[in-house]
Amino acid sequence: MRIGHFALLVGAFIGLCGCSTMHLDTAPALTAEQAYTSFYPYYAELCAVSEFKKKPGFGVPLYTGGAGGHAVMYLNGVCRDESAHYPTISLCGADTPIAERGVGLSVNAHFKNANWVATQGRDFFFRGSLAPGEALTHAAYERTQTRAKAMHIYDGVEFHREIFDDMPSGMSRPDYMYEVSVVSDYAIEFGRDRYCARVPMDRAAMTRAVEYLNSLNAIYKDGKKEFNWNVLRDNCSHPPHNALAMAGIWEPWATEQFFLFAAFDFPVPKNEFVNLMRRTNDMPIQDLDAIFDDDVARQALLQMDSLPTRPGSLAEAVPAVQDNAVYDTDLRLIFYDQPVLGSYQRHFDQIFSEPRYLDLRANLRHFAALYRQIAREREPMASFLNRHDATQPAQREALTRFYEQYYRYIDREIARVGDALASLRPASPSVAASDP
Repeated sequence: MRIGHFALLVGAFIGLCGCSTMHLDTAPALTAEQAYTSFYPYYAELCAVSEFKKKPGFGVPLYTGGAGGHAVMYLNGVCRDESAHYPTISLCGADTPIAERGVGLSVNAHFKNANWVATQGRDFFFRGSLAPGEALTHAAYERTQTRAKAMHIYDGVEFHREIFDDMPSGMSRPDYMYEVSVVSDYAIEFGRDRYCARVPMDRAAMTRAVEYLNSLNAIYKDGKKEFNWNVLRDNCSHPPHNALAMAGIWEPWATEQFFLFAAFDFPVPKNEFVNLMRRTNDMPIQDLDAIFDDDVARQALLQMDSLPTRPGSLAEAVPAVQDNAVYDTDLRLIFYDQPVLGSYQRHFDQIFSEPRYLDLRANLRHFAALYRQIAREREPMASFLNRHDATQPAQREALTRFYEQYYRYIDREIARVGDALASLRPASPSVAASDP
């Protein structure tokens, strides 16, 4: 669901500057997160986050970015490799504390020898050191800065020299690095609204995503090649998108394309949120031919035993901290869409109006009914083969393998979703965020 962006190119250069530096409902309760991770210990969360507006008179003044916002990614079940002394991630060990079994990733134009950095722990990545319901005061902001430095988020990372041009006299470079990176690389909710699309994965798919992300950083680690962020050719949405492509969700998005080609086709944070929610919830998986004709879905089924549309793919909308002494909270995050025929706002409104996109129980019930329908209306193999005119032995073998794998997958998912629904007690909280 890519769109042509050339008519919006000038706006993109302004709006997507949020990647370079940088009203809604509350986030799910801790008990909801525990309920979700009991079913899905590995999941990815692609987040479109708004512009930010830092209030004057405290800390370093920052350019507020643009209405195109920024993109970040959270990977549950993944940890920073502290021994690497450079942004590197791996699947968490069994002895990792539950609160630390996840890592947030952010791409930033500041970086010279890395594509992304990693912040350990979902809570700190999104809320810094704030407790639930706590106001963002100057003291809380400074407490988070102290904690971020102790975590060594920028261990081994160099910033481009020009980033320090506006550094106040008497301030150290490390302190400046952490100061100009709040709300972009960590403590996102201090000054940004966020819209996140959560996608369950199995261990093998998460491993592929992790290996891909590590490969992005590896080419910059020794400093021989510099990372140069580019709104069209390599922006903050490219790595999250392509990590999900490695996990069999959708086609990869090429980076470093020729400028004129890239101008017509580049990822935008809020568009990506909608695209991912639709891809993981709304593919016509009951249409056997549609799945077969979708190259990514077909290969995901045959090679990974999964489909892009799957149970547990939920949306979440979370505002910037409202009681806020550091940032303004009247924020923008726009789509890049066709002016008249654009459909992103319509799809966005649908996502936040239907419980199946927001609530775990409603989502599971939707998929349980869909899978039962598919099983009930199962097409005979002979009909499927005849419709595809499978006369050649190799073609017939490929179609037969696909058909059998598809219905094995459906039968297994019926059992899995049934077990998940049975384990949800009536009083279990929803993993959801309601109307934005």
